[in-house]
Amino acid sequence: MLELKNVSKRFGGVVATDDVTLEVKPGEVHALIGPNGAGKTTLIAQIAGDLASDGGAIRFEGADITRVPQHDRVRVGLARSYQITSIFKRLSVLDNLALAVQARSGSSFSFWRPVASETALFEEARSIAAEIGLAGRETVIAATLAHGEQRALEVGLALATRPRLVLLDEPMAGMGPEESQRVIALIERMRARVAVLLVEHDMDAVFRLADRISVMVSGRVIASGAPEAIRAQAEVRKAYLGESGAA
Repeated sequence: MLELKNVSKRFGGVVATDDVTLEVKPGEVHALIGPNGAGKTTLIAQIAGDLASDGGAIRFEGADITRVPQHDRVRVGLARSYQITSIFKRLSVLDNLALAVQARSGSSFSFWRPVASETALFEEARSIAAEIGLAGRETVIAATLAHGEQRALEVGLALATRPRLVLLDEPMAGMGPEESQRVIALIERMRARVAVLLVEHDMDAVFRLADRISVMVSGRVIASGAPEAIRAQAEVRKAYLGESGAA
């Protein structure tokens, strides 16, 4: 579904991603792990189109999207979330989701009739709210949601674009155990309909969710494979999991 070949990005003299080759298969949860500063978020930004690559190629479902603008990548089925929650905080949960559905569908709100008359648009928004665990919270203003609920809403905005691949950048950052379990359950529900490239530091979540794991260190992918194979590699244990290899 997604194929990266020799992808690189430099910021002056700093090499953020270095000759990265990686692929994500249809229907899988592929986790990208590594220490802080390894280049994971930069790579996600390159895939999403937030950052232009300095070298290499990015292909999505067989098409070269290396120079395709971000909004066009969304249109072909590639969506992302961010490390810092990015939602419309002054709007309700339902209005957040309705705007995302509207942006995808091309529907327009009419100035001469109530917004609520956009029946199909709001029905889809309510369906997404239920999918992300916010059923019954549709009228709540987004800024007043708990942190975990805001992160779930952001994932909902991505799902509203009807993606085939979702890039999730540390969706459990700053969460307690209960909130993290809700996000894990959400990703498990999502995997039935979309592939996921997941950047996450919670190793319990990674080894529970991932079909495959790639490890980044200093801008390079040093290992990629099934979770148990990754856990067993001495190089990975030393670089990221610790000498004991404990998750």
